[in-house]
Parts: sequence; structure tokens; C-alpha cells
Amino acid sequence: MLAFYLHQLSPFLIEFREGLGLRWYGLAYVASFVLGYWLYEWLAKRGYTDLPPAKVGDFITWAAVFGVMLGGRVGWILFYGWRQVLDDPLAALKIWEGGMSSHGGIIGLVLFTLVWSRRHQVSWTSIGDSLVVVAPIGLLLVRLANFINGELYGRPTLVPWAMLFPNELYENAGLQAQLGLSSHEQAGALLAAAHRDPAVADRLRAVLTPRHPSQLYEAALEGVVLFAALWFLRTRLRLPRGVLTGAFFILYALLRIIGEIFREPDRAWAMGPFSAGQFLSLFLVAIGAAFIIWGFRTQQYERVFGGDAEPRSTVV
Repeated sequence: MLAFYLHQLSPFLIEFREGLGLRWYGLAYVASFVLGYWLYEWLAKRGYTDLPPAKVGDFITWAAVFGVMLGGRVGWILFYGWRQVLDDPLAALKIWEGGMSSHGGIIGLVLFTLVWSRRHQVSWTSIGDSLVVVAPIGLLLVRLANFINGELYGRPTLVPWAMLFPNELYENAGLQAQLGLSSHEQAGALLAAAHRDPAVADRLRAVLTPRHPSQLYEAALEGVVLFAALWFLRTRLRLPRGVLTGAFFILYALLRIIGEIFREPDRAWAMGPFSAGQFLSLFLVAIGAAFIIWGFRTQQYERVFGGDAEPRSTVV
């Protein structure tokens, strides 16, 4: 029998008292916005976008608030957490308990970018093409935070690098009964005891299911691979505006579908052979194709590629 790694990482970077402190999950979002600002400004200074460098800070700040945060939360409610919100409407506001949808965040960014481009008279596809290059940084860091939290874990497996995720206790009623637990509170107390008592940790090792660390797979696919592909397309190829945005939608969807093969399906709902994440990704492929077709039809280019000398007062 292989001795699988028992996940016991703390979700807190700094914990001031029990349940209160600075979480890795929140730090991942903050770091994403800071790095996103730096990289977007680098692209803006070199003419890869219509957005002037002086406006990058405001754009990234409001994109974070209304695109990523609001869009991600609304997407989670619509796609995954609507039953929970119906039972407890205040749950919609409890962001600190988790609950963000990457699909919702992506859609939120698209809508926010459209509104921003109209208000500031810059090309929607121009600012979007550079924004999608930045986006994988956030996907990478948030997936790593998911791993640290021990959430969104993978399907059962016996590969040598499989891991044991104690959060399985919260979702496996049979496992709770096997351990004599009758509530989430008791499960939480047992998990806390496992950090202090090796005997309790050994007890968990004996009953938990070895699983794929799918968060790390998705971090590599949606973060590293996607960023490398988009960076190459942005800086090495002369592509019309909108094509890079379309490539992001398609590549993200395909990589997300691959990652979901190894991830434990969300119990909220499924659509035939597809998990919730895979089914939602299919729509992104269609959206991406529309952007690519539009881009090649309009044939508008960034200044760095010999396009407009000044920002255009258009939203395409």
C-alpha cells in the first residue's frame, strides 16, 4: 500500500485567533490584481492596447471589483449556489466562506470591459485582447489557493501522487457515519484535532479516499499553459483585434474540460456526461469562435503592429 500524503495545509497565511486571519485565498486575489496591473501596464506602454498607461490602474481596479468579484459571485449563485441562497438569502453576501465561479468572473469581465470601452471611447476588443493575457495569472494563483484550502479536490485514484483531502468529510455522509460524526461541527472539530494529534491524523488516513490533486492540474493548465500560449500569440504574431480574446475563450474552455476529467464533479448539477464546469465551457467555445470571426472580418490592428496611431472611438 502506498502512503498517500494527507493534506493538512492551513488556509491562513496569518491567523490572529481561531477562524480569523489573513487567508491565502484572499491573498491570491490581491496578488492577481497587483501582477495583472503590472503586466497590463507593460503591454500598454508598448502599444499592445488602446488603453493609455495612465488609465490602467483605474481599469484594473474596477475590473477587479465589478468584473471578477461581482461577476464571480453572481456566477457562483446562478450556476452552483442557488439552492443555498434560497435557503439563506444572506449566504449571497458571505464571500468570506468561499463561492466564486471562474465562468461568472470571465463573463463579468467581458461585460465590464464593454461598458468601460463605451464610456472611455476605446476599442472593446483592443483592451480585451490584453486583458485575457493577464487573466491566467489570476487563474493560476486562485487554483493554488484552492489547493491550499483543500477544496475542489479530484476524483478517486491510486496514482503515486494521489492525496488525501480531509474536507471530504464535509461532503461524504457515509464517511461521517463511519467515524461516528453527526454534524459538520463535529467533522470540523475532528479535522482541527488531526492537526494536533498524529493519532487522529492516522485515523483519517485509514478512511479517506486517495484523490487526484486536480487543483494543481488546473493551475498548470489554466494558469501556466494558457498564459504561455496567449503571451506567444500577443507578442509574436500579428493578429487582428478580437482574435486573441476568442483564442482565450476557446483555449480556456478546452483546458477546463480537460481539467474537469480529474476533478470531483460538483454535486449542484450536471448535464448528461458533462460536469457543470464542462457544460458551461461549451458555451465559451461558441463565444470564442464569434470573436475570432469578427476579428478577421474587421481586420483592425494594434499600434505596435502598424495599426491605429491613436485610440479609436469605437467599441469593436
